[in-house]
Amino acid sequence: MGEPGTKEVLSLDELEAVAGLRTGRKHVLSILVENKPGVLTRIAGLFARRGFNIDTLAVGPTDDERISRITLTLDGALHPIDQVTKQLHKLINVLKIRDLEPRETLARELAMFKVSADGASRAEVMQICEIFRGKVVDVTKRSVVIELTGTCDKVDAFEQLVRPFGLIEMARTGEIAIARGRGET
Repeated sequence: MGEPGTKEVLSLDELEAVAGLRTGRKHVLSILVENKPGVLTRIAGLFARRGFNIDTLAVGPTDDERISRITLTLDGALHPIDQVTKQLHKLINVLKIRDLEPRETLARELAMFKVSADGASRAEVMQICEIFRGKVVDVTKRSVVIELTGTCDKVDAFEQLVRPFGLIEMARTGEIAIARGRGET
């Protein structure tokens, strides 16, 4: 399979598998940290130094104003994630880290789409919005702005359906997540 010096052509999937670029295992890390300046920079820097690409990153307060929750999603092999989480635990301002299991996690994303919609296309865009339980938050003669909340797959599907009408602008928050059930943070 593509030994050095051979002229054998590798597919993109084979290259990614060999290089370890894609594992198919999406990790959602929930990190509780002290709400202090510079904490986010140190955490993001740790992932960057290890060569991880952060897919989404959302930070917000918790019920305790002294503590913030960082929800971070990335693709990575289990072993390197373990190494990074061990290093995260060593950071002074990190209080708790959980690698949330997909089956035991509720995850949502907020997105806003500005879509070209005039004349006949406006009714179609509004119908798609209704199907996805989106909310129209602004209307002009030539466009509508739609707010949508849901799983990443739902937001992606909505984007694909409205793109042909003319997607003018899009903003996505990144995923936030919480474990199902009682007690555990």
